[in-house]
Amino acid sequence: MTPAPKSQQNKILRSIMVVEDERDLAEMLQFQLEKAGYGVLSVADGRSALAKIEKSPPDLVLLDLMIPEVSGTEVATRLRSNPKTASIPIIMLTAKSDEVDVLVGLTVGADDYITKPFSMKVLLARIEAVLRRSAAAAGGAGSSDLRLGPIAISQETHEVTVDGEPVRLTLTEFRILAALAAAQGRVLSRHVLMSKAMGPGVTVTERTIDVHVTAIRRKLGDHGNLIRTVRGVGYRATPEPELSEA
Repeated sequence: MTPAPKSQQNKILRSIMVVEDERDLAEMLQFQLEKAGYGVLSVADGRSALAKIEKSPPDLVLLDLMIPEVSGTEVATRLRSNPKTASIPIIMLTAKSDEVDVLVGLTVGADDYITKPFSMKVLLARIEAVLRRSAAAAGGAGSSDLRLGPIAISQETHEVTVDGEPVRLTLTEFRILAALAAAQGRVLSRHVLMSKAMGPGVTVTERTIDVHVTAIRRKLGDHGNLIRTVRGVGYRATPEPELSEA
């Protein structure tokens, strides 16, 4: 048996569950992902997916939005509410380009989404990026320090550095940046950011959060693009600029 190429050896132990009811697409995804060095299990409905994930959690779930028995959004919601599966990365697949469907997927806990039809090259890049973010988040668990690409955040001293250079943030800006970095690619609504920055029970307008985020981006300079606006919902931060589907 020919050994896997070096570029694949770090992926060979990574497992991906494909939840897709279109048989041809599911078979193509399984073939291409296995070719890329991943272990793949395919299921065609949400109920089977939940049962199998509970029994043996994969490293990532590739989840179609429109699947039988239990919808993709409900699967994502249940995974996020179960401590055993809450940290599993989820990438949503959808044939719908409607913004509402994308926002629903992100707000229930998907780490990323891609619309059909899609380039396999883009999908593989998205998978690798999400897995890297997941590994970074796991590596930082229990630490008072956070990292977002070249940005280092000390929750103990409230210090922020970019490429080793100190950046001065207000306390509110620091709390917003720390919340986004801790989420590692997940979307945080303006309401959630408001609560984390100001404390529970303090009410400010959504525009106030937008102003703070604008200030943070400006202070981060060339790395301000690591904080991305998710229109109609809030913000997400990633350790590297996100790859476009185009």
